[in-house]
Amino acid sequence: MFESLADKLQDVFKKLSGKGALTEADVTEALREVRLGLLEADVNFKVVKDFIGRIRERAVGIEILEGLHPAQQVIKIVDEELTALLGGEQAPLTFAGKPPTVIMLCGLQGAGKTTHAGKLAQMMRKQGKNPLLVAADIYRPAAIQQLQVVGEQVKTPVFTLAGADPTKIAFAGVAEAVRAGNDVVILDTAGRLQIDETLMAELKRIKAAVSPQEILLVVDSMTGQEAVAVAQGFHEALDVTGLILTKLDGDTRGGAALSIKSVVGRPIKFVGVGEKMDALEVFHPDRMASRILGMGDVLTLIERAEGALDQKKAAEFEKKLRANKFDFEDYLEQMQQMRKMGPLDQILKMIPGLGGAGALKGMEIDEGHLARIEGMIRSMTLQERREPGLINGSRRRRIAMGSGTQIQDVNRLLTQFEQMKKMMRGLTGMSGGGMPSFPGMPGAPGKHSGSNKTPSKKNKRKPAPGFKFPFGRH
Repeated sequence: MFESLADKLQDVFKKLSGKGALTEADVTEALREVRLGLLEADVNFKVVKDFIGRIRERAVGIEILEGLHPAQQVIKIVDEELTALLGGEQAPLTFAGKPPTVIMLCGLQGAGKTTHAGKLAQMMRKQGKNPLLVAADIYRPAAIQQLQVVGEQVKTPVFTLAGADPTKIAFAGVAEAVRAGNDVVILDTAGRLQIDETLMAELKRIKAAVSPQEILLVVDSMTGQEAVAVAQGFHEALDVTGLILTKLDGDTRGGAALSIKSVVGRPIKFVGVGEKMDALEVFHPDRMASRILGMGDVLTLIERAEGALDQKKAAEFEKKLRANKFDFEDYLEQMQQMRKMGPLDQILKMIPGLGGAGALKGMEIDEGHLARIEGMIRSMTLQERREPGLINGSRRRRIAMGSGTQIQDVNRLLTQFEQMKKMMRGLTGMSGGGMPSFPGMPGAPGKHSGSNKTPSKKNKRKPAPGFKFPFGRH
């Protein structure tokens, strides 16, 4: 999502950066390109007009800050306005003063309510909550069974009540949560193919019966401006408190995400970034703006890594590095930890200077190559993994045959492994230098000229003790 818009904006700023000083004509031309990029991304026309107007007002005749390049100042303005357009600050969930907190999910059929009910339950469990899923969709075939399957996946109980209407189910579900000690109730309500009076009347009755702290509208970002119209309809009827935008990992142009806050007046609280149950992220407007402008998103990368990595193993790995005992067992472990963080192309785009029009522009990230590497390592004996120097010609042939690869692939892996060991030795101080490069991914320079953004003090975050990126360094 946002890839074409990001490319367009970064191309505009690259042209500006090539100029020593900016004239009003330069700014006007740049804003024309930005306007076209936003319209092509299916952003609401009125939103685009207001957005460009605010940037023009700030950029034309601006006093350039001391020591700041004029083009950087314009980029800074666009970044701030883009952050404001996306919602300004991250909007947290509202929790009840006295449990349980009731979160009511609503939306059209097919938007992903049931799946995201499970994702939200898993997120709540990671935060130390004890959620209960309530199956209040009695119309869609197998909706209740689907929620039960999802509940099993995320180890969360599912409340059902055969033969009752949705309002009674919701009310009884909250009562069950009070009895069982669940502090969060997530209601999975019914949807329709389109907004109709029957659906809205039912949702209003559920709202009146359980008085939810949050009414979250689940919206499919692939539907573009239609998603904005749907959000308006639900908000007018229910006064929604926020939105969950799904399929942010898809190839949608991003117009819904950029329009919805301005048009509807409610924040995006979460975004779905994949099919797995842990593929739900808190939405941070400033980080998303940073991604769109090619500045990366290191904070989200750190959060993903902290969630995926085993701190005890990280500490053990650091000891091995310092003792220069890095072997194929460690190599495999680090690779598996990295893959837990999500698709490799998503991870690399969060690194400043690599995403958008950066070093990864036009580069294909071969996830299958990582699987082949894993196959080669698993075809080694335990002794070979721990003592790679033992792998002679006959052993290489056996490893290649066992993993379905060529001897040349095994030779390449061994060479790259030795290069990585040398690089690791240079990084045992855990400071400076660049990221080690796993086979199948490009090397990442330690410094990037593509980022001008410095996180605000309140957004700065130190990694947890013992935390390392799965490349073996902070």
